[in-house]
Amino acid sequence: MTSPTRKPQDGVPAPSAPERTAPLPPRRRDARLNRDRLIASARTLLAQHGVDASLEAIARQAEVGVATLYRNFPTRDDLVRVLYDLALAQLHAVRGEIEAAPTPWEALVIYTERVAEWLVADPSLPPILRRMAVLEPSARPAAEFDGFIASLVARAKRDGTLRRDVDAVDLAVLVTMVGSLGGLGAGYAGQWRRQLSIVLDGLRAADAPRPRLPGRPLNVKEYQATVHGLTRRAARAAL
Repeated sequence: MTSPTRKPQDGVPAPSAPERTAPLPPRRRDARLNRDRLIASARTLLAQHGVDASLEAIARQAEVGVATLYRNFPTRDDLVRVLYDLALAQLHAVRGEIEAAPTPWEALVIYTERVAEWLVADPSLPPILRRMAVLEPSARPAAEFDGFIASLVARAKRDGTLRRDVDAVDLAVLVTMVGSLGGLGAGYAGQWRRQLSIVLDGLRAADAPRPRLPGRPLNVKEYQATVHGLTRRAARAAL
């Protein structure tokens, strides 16, 4: 799922510190804010409607004109590619935190927690990833990070903390399952840490200690209110 951010082209000097920190002129600042609003709006609407979400609705929610959207993203796929690159950069940023973990097991916990939290917070990611698989079916931007996680899995098996019949793909599938709670509404999204803890317990070696689960399970009425999408008022009345 992840990869390093794109590197500057060879031969192009990196901007100096003053150039990076100097305030943008008003016109450039406004253009950047418009672009940021479009990206935030696109994430919201793609999460709700998939990659076929209305571009006009994205512009309207961002409070900019459609012409501004097309200046930034000439096609729908250009927008998807930008969202994809931003997502990869965000996830790749946690690699240092994973590497700093004191044990392979704790590194895997950090990995699963960050990915699950990321997917819960941004449900637009699955449709973006599916669209990119269509646009660039032969691309493998995540190969380096995939290898990194596979090496963590191998180390956790060697030190006896991870059950020996689990591999890196299992982790990717499980964390994606937990992260999908973000697309099911707030009632489910609030349960992700507890559900991930149950998943992690299933990944531990048989003789490893199992910590207390965080949070509490939904009670029957809360669960029913969540399943049926009741309003807050109706949910309170059901309690």
